[in-house]
Amino acid sequence: MSKALLVVDVQAGLFFADPEPWRAAELIATINRLADRARTAGAPVLYVQHDGEAGSELEPGCIGWQLHPGLERAPLDPVVRKTACDAFFETPLKATLQALGVTELVVVGYATEFCVDTSIRRATSEGFSVTLVSDGHTTKDRPHQRAEVIVEHHNWVWAQFIQPRHPLRLAPADSIRFEPEEAPHA
Repeated sequence: MSKALLVVDVQAGLFFADPEPWRAAELIATINRLADRARTAGAPVLYVQHDGEAGSELEPGCIGWQLHPGLERAPLDPVVRKTACDAFFETPLKATLQALGVTELVVVGYATEFCVDTSIRRATSEGFSVTLVSDGHTTKDRPHQRAEVIVEHHNWVWAQFIQPRHPLRLAPADSIRFEPEEAPHA
């Protein structure tokens, strides 16, 4: 299996708002550690960037639309732009991953209950195995629920997710490896 790191919607307008996402600084540090680990192993790092509507904080070209300035993005890391919660919907993401030979995604990003959730479910349906970094996604407090509880709830739901051909698993950032796994010896 060839792995890639997929960073979903970590954009200035979503992180430099009041309130900021839960554990925002920790998430940026986690993403940068994982991106460094991926690049060291020769695995691709891809960024997904949401194009919002005119006048929104994510309007293409505005400051809020930019990827978070704390991300240590390499010049050749692909950026896939999207307009829906689903990173695969009417984007070149699947074709880009296939061209890179990727079969497994390690996913981090924002917002847990929107773009991260939708994109990882779609990824399994599109034929990719997914490892969701359990401490590598976040959201904001919502009127009905605190961000920490939303993250905890989604981690629980994803741990129960059934997709026999292309599994979705959870793992903490410290356990993620991008090196190819050795085949068992016969």
